[in-house]
Amino acid sequence: MKKTPFLTLEQVQDIVKTYPTPFHIYDEQGIRDNMVRLKEAFSWNKGFREYFAVKATPNPFLINILREYGCGCDCSSLTELMLADAIGCGGADIMFSSNATPAEEFVYARKIGAVINLDDFTHIRFLEDCAGLPETISCRYNPGGVFQMSNGIMDNPGDAKYGFTTEQLFEGFRILKEKGVKNFGLHAFLASNTVTNEYYPMLARVLFELAVRLKEETGVHIGFINLSGGIGIPYRPDQEPNDIYEIGRGVKEVYDQILRPAKMDDVAIYTELGRFMLGPYGALVTRAIHQKHIYKEYIGCDACAANLMRPAIYGAYHHITVLGKEEAPCDHQYDVTGSLCENNDKFAVDRMLPQINVGDYLYIHDTGAHGFSMGYNYNGKLRSAELLKKADGTIQLIRRAETPKDYFATFDFCDILDDILKK
Repeated sequence: MKKTPFLTLEQVQDIVKTYPTPFHIYDEQGIRDNMVRLKEAFSWNKGFREYFAVKATPNPFLINILREYGCGCDCSSLTELMLADAIGCGGADIMFSSNATPAEEFVYARKIGAVINLDDFTHIRFLEDCAGLPETISCRYNPGGVFQMSNGIMDNPGDAKYGFTTEQLFEGFRILKEKGVKNFGLHAFLASNTVTNEYYPMLARVLFELAVRLKEETGVHIGFINLSGGIGIPYRPDQEPNDIYEIGRGVKEVYDQILRPAKMDDVAIYTELGRFMLGPYGALVTRAIHQKHIYKEYIGCDACAANLMRPAIYGAYHHITVLGKEEAPCDHQYDVTGSLCENNDKFAVDRMLPQINVGDYLYIHDTGAHGFSMGYNYNGKLRSAELLKKADGTIQLIRRAETPKDYFATFDFCDILDDILKK
């Protein structure tokens, strides 16, 4: 398969007249089309709702596009809760899934009416003491062991820090019911970035069977089951993308097999997708500013790992298109790097690409989720602007680039850097 940018060289050359590289840019039409497909795939479930994982791309302009289609927000921190609240989400529009949660975050979540998804058995008492227990609550399940599919082991929940054990979950539901909780949710995240249609139906089977047991043994009412995230995207051009319609059909089949016979066909299905919702519809655009010829051939860019961490910290693959050379042969081998004082600051290692000249624009694919959001300021690097390619083709600034004044802003309590902060 071939990965096709949603920008041309000519469009980038026009954009940089106003917004210099590097920048992250998102494709509004692609986001909208994908959202429609997700809703269609799960339209068989009357209560279905997507809670967008804010951690993936915490930009209110993008979240508001999704909210037009009825999406809520999946939040994991105080500032994410504040963002969701500020753009008009509230109550059942927000799912708060956190871990090692400070008391003040539970207090704020209760204040705005967010649905709380507890990560640990001990958090029952902790939440009760600091903020009180709501009538609706969810608990996160960790079955332990490994989560294995037909193509091999996918992930190792038993090594993850998240969730209740099976025994803790049953005991926790009993305690919560005794304390007045009336409506329960069940949540699990057992594998990350799966590029297979099997994952969600297999996860659904685990959770649906557990839900039936919980209802029968504890007498609770389970109002929703949250399949969370885990549906991935094809970062490599030779990977087949997930078929969201096939995934939806697979979940429905398990729902009909397990929940309907148990008279639990009122259970709503929730998802908390981030990568799947926005990943393919974002790109990091950077310019080649140096060539280096030593033991290897290097291309130095004006972006760095501060703009996109995944290749540096995970060795993750992100496809690169040299704009204007889409049809040129990939007959040159390069390491594509940034300028951080770290040797892992590389977007690609030994990558076969067309010949790259200083001034060429590189389009780094699939950065729409866990791209800008994982940025940081090491070496004093400043985070880039975020842009939106609107459905009509125009370009909108949706986050300005950081300035040195932003970087030094936390010294505004003293006069040591006044020369910078007063400019």
